[in-house]
Amino acid sequence: MGGFFGCASKEACNKELFYGTDYQSHLGTKRGGLATAGKDGFQRTIHNLENAYFRSKFEADLDKLTGNIGVGVISDTDSQPIILHSHLGRFAVVTVGKIANLEELAAEAFSQNIHFAETSSGGINPTELVAMLICQADSFKEGIRNAQEKIKGSCSMLVLTEDGLYAARDKLGRTPITIAKGTDSYAASSESCSFSNLGYEVDHCMGPAEIAFITPEGWEMVQAPGEKMQVCSFLWVYYGYPASTYEGINTELVRYNCGAALARNETETADFVAGIPDSGIGHAVGFASEKKIPYMRPYVKYTPTWPRSFMPQNQAMRNLVARMKLIPVKEIIQGKKIIFCDDSVVRGTQLQDNTQILYEYGAKEIHMRVACPCLIHPCEFLNFSTSRSSMDLAGRKAIFDIEGRKDTDLTPYAQHGSEQHTRMIERLTERLGITSLRYQKLDDLIQAIGLPKEKLCTHCWDGSSHF
Repeated sequence: MGGFFGCASKEACNKELFYGTDYQSHLGTKRGGLATAGKDGFQRTIHNLENAYFRSKFEADLDKLTGNIGVGVISDTDSQPIILHSHLGRFAVVTVGKIANLEELAAEAFSQNIHFAETSSGGINPTELVAMLICQADSFKEGIRNAQEKIKGSCSMLVLTEDGLYAARDKLGRTPITIAKGTDSYAASSESCSFSNLGYEVDHCMGPAEIAFITPEGWEMVQAPGEKMQVCSFLWVYYGYPASTYEGINTELVRYNCGAALARNETETADFVAGIPDSGIGHAVGFASEKKIPYMRPYVKYTPTWPRSFMPQNQAMRNLVARMKLIPVKEIIQGKKIIFCDDSVVRGTQLQDNTQILYEYGAKEIHMRVACPCLIHPCEFLNFSTSRSSMDLAGRKAIFDIEGRKDTDLTPYAQHGSEQHTRMIERLTERLGITSLRYQKLDDLIQAIGLPKEKLCTHCWDGSSHF
């Protein structure tokens, strides 16, 4: 994934930019970048974040960023921001999303004798490709619109110019952008939680395909929002920050709602309910409140020496790091029947490890409750799961065990309560080594979020969303 923050201020914006971008750290693990524009021109700094916090890498660079307009980004993919000289003038770009047709767009550019200088994991840098699409037009507005129309998948962006900042949400609004007002500045961010501690007040939630132009004096709508929206449901379930609000709906409240929905369908008895730290906690609190059973913490998370950004590329090391972060509390676990809530089950390997530890510490029963339906389709629209093929997903592995082939019709497996769905859950329960497993019904999740289904992307559960 990734997240960005941009601001336009009457004074130097480096401090707001630094802290505002830092509040995107939960969205990316690999690279971060900042750029400013002002009377001294453009300045930029980019660092690798795979073994350190954003703050520790960028704090020393702040005095070099003297501009009053700036953009920052934290990403799981390419190096950003990109700075270009063009017929439109000098500008910088940061992006969030996934360009599903990147190779097709690159081939078209090559046919026009256009080349790319930046690389990303040995290939074309997607953000540079976006900058190229912007440069195909005669204005920034038309260039951004050109990118929105040509890109399949999703791509929200901030475009830093000498005169101000363009914010553009992707065509179907899969990722959010919020605009806020400060004392002498305006800002735009992927996460609304970036604003409150910096003294900003939320002023506008951008709609799908909307383009806004932001200056220190204010902002104006350059392109009105489109009618169609497919905002990513996983924002509320997992990767959005609890303090953030999207489409006017707070993340933590949705997680309480998800937990409560699971509780209303619960048939097992347990001594207490718990959440896998940190993403399962909100769901567990909602479950406990609805079911009127204690909420307890059999696992506590140790973070001082394990930053969120530290995530080795080796799978065995990732599993070890995930285990080292969570410390079990034997006195709470021993002899207890436990209901565990989590946001999702992706590969299932970490859940297997976590539950095995609980049994080793004397848990009597472990009932897993998942806040969303079973994942059976990899994400096609965001970089939320780019490294995962369909067969990496625990749900797809269970289906393969049942069917013995990969080209199975997945529709009946996505239908809660069907014979195929029941068999899949039974296979997963056996593989995970737990007492019972239950997933959220899709209708209950949609109700917990509070938007109509046609405005939500639910592709990873039912395969129904589109480009």
